[in-house]
Amino acid sequence: MSSTSNTPKSPSLENVYESQSDMRTGYANGALGALVSGTIWLVAAVVAFQVSSQSAIWTLFIGGMLIHPLGLVLSKPFGIPGKHSNGNVLANLAMEGTFFMLMCIPLALLLSLQNHEWFFQGMLLIIGGRYLTFSTLYGLKIYWVLGALLGLSAFILFWLKADAALSALTGSIIEISFCVLLFKKFRSQKA
Repeated sequence: MSSTSNTPKSPSLENVYESQSDMRTGYANGALGALVSGTIWLVAAVVAFQVSSQSAIWTLFIGGMLIHPLGLVLSKPFGIPGKHSNGNVLANLAMEGTFFMLMCIPLALLLSLQNHEWFFQGMLLIIGGRYLTFSTLYGLKIYWVLGALLGLSAFILFWLKADAALSALTGSIIEISFCVLLFKKFRSQKA
């Protein structure tokens, strides 16, 4: 008696490597997303400094919803496709990571009810954790460093009792710095 399995076949390593390459090409190693995210963190820092930490929370929260669309808008002038190929075996990982991050954001919002600064430190942890999955998504170990640095900075800022503006500024500096590194690597791969 032969049995057939309904279990989907696991992607081969070649498929994973091809899919990672496709993601790197389609999204410039994720550099533009990091640029948009870092810029939103910067705007939130300015709002925290000039207006209030509560307004900065909403700036980061609402701005965060615009990261992907704004990254796509930025990709066109740079000649970057802003999309991956149909059938990319890593497409689900990208969506799963996004949904997991969205499910964690209410935790940061609840932290803000106790202390506004904790929202930003919580978001640094959440986003840092999301970036760890980008190592598999793009096949770039630099994302382990980015994720770890964001997470470590959250703990340090919490320990220092840093205000909202400094916490948001820290997120901005880290993400924009890594955007530069990711984009340089992307350009060198294309050369």
